[in-house]
Amino acid sequence: MKKILPLIALFAFVLASCDNKPKFHVEGNITEAADSMLYLEQATLDGIQKIDSVKLGTDGSFSFKAAAPVGCPEFYDLRVGNHVINFSVDSTETITFVAKLPVMESDYTVEGSENSSKIKEISLMQQSVQAKLIAIEKSENLLPGDLIDSLNNVVDEYKERIKRDYIFQEPKSAYAYYAVCQSLTDLRGTFMLFNPVSNRDDVKCYATVATAWDGFYPDAPRTQQLCNMAIKGMDNTATPQQKVVQVDESKISESGIIDITLPDVNSKLHSIRDLKGKVVLLDFTIYGAKESLERTRMLRSLYERYHAQGFEIYQISLDDDVHFWKYSCENLPWICVHETDGTATNVYGIVNIPTFFLVNRSNEIVVRSDFMTGSLEDELLKLL
Repeated sequence: MKKILPLIALFAFVLASCDNKPKFHVEGNITEAADSMLYLEQATLDGIQKIDSVKLGTDGSFSFKAAAPVGCPEFYDLRVGNHVINFSVDSTETITFVAKLPVMESDYTVEGSENSSKIKEISLMQQSVQAKLIAIEKSENLLPGDLIDSLNNVVDEYKERIKRDYIFQEPKSAYAYYAVCQSLTDLRGTFMLFNPVSNRDDVKCYATVATAWDGFYPDAPRTQQLCNMAIKGMDNTATPQQKVVQVDESKISESGIIDITLPDVNSKLHSIRDLKGKVVLLDFTIYGAKESLERTRMLRSLYERYHAQGFEIYQISLDDDVHFWKYSCENLPWICVHETDGTATNVYGIVNIPTFFLVNRSNEIVVRSDFMTGSLEDELLKLL
């Protein structure tokens, strides 16, 4: 007995330690559901995992506690049978739901989480769109061509609203992730609303959220998932030819800086000459290119390590879609500008994208990426 007591005490200590981990709370009432089992589930990248459950009483009250997510927001649901309420959790918030069967997924209130409120809005629209699609598919008055057009019009209208009001509104949010990854179900089956594999406009939506999440949650598996899907989509939908401009050979050998003054997303003008005294990466890029996400992560790593030593990035976007450029660079910490008339690309003799130049503290071009023999970090360290 003397040998067992220490083990029991140790076990109790371990349990107590686990119980001290940060937790979120989900509570509320689901009426007209007496004797029903209510499940709290997490929607992980590997599938749905049950966290807890409770048998509802006559008043329908419930209260769950679970470990708070680490690294990025996570997604959960409350389920009674086939009735599901989706929501997200950022940290240790308390979220309150009030609902009733059998319409809990379409008629409920949520308090304590802005992201969950937005997810509710998306879910209700999603249910409405699915009902419209099924009604069209069941119609006997439409010819096959008209039926397809009607279905596409409903989906396209929904996509535009989701992009405008949720994805591009706040791409770093949990509800933007939920919005871009959502699926629709009709009589034909289940399909992703945004196709991250073959639709270039849809890929831009994934890339926008991926870039924002990479800025706030760089190590999260969900961020890697978004990045991988966006990169694959960019690869699949890339045009066969690279963006090429006419080369002015005399400018390629130019040793001094050729000034560029271009506007950022807030229409503020930035001049390269104003950066004299810093080591500058003058970068010509296209955010919609397939390598852009991984390249941005690499540049962010360099920027975080060396910015305090005087390293700056002046990044010129050549994207045709100005709105996509704005969304892509919104959370980047360096100078992001956009060119529309091709002046800078011609002056600097840009042939391939991406192309960059390293500029020393005296505002002189030292190396061009086309002719660089070592790594970017090695060349940067020589100038710092």
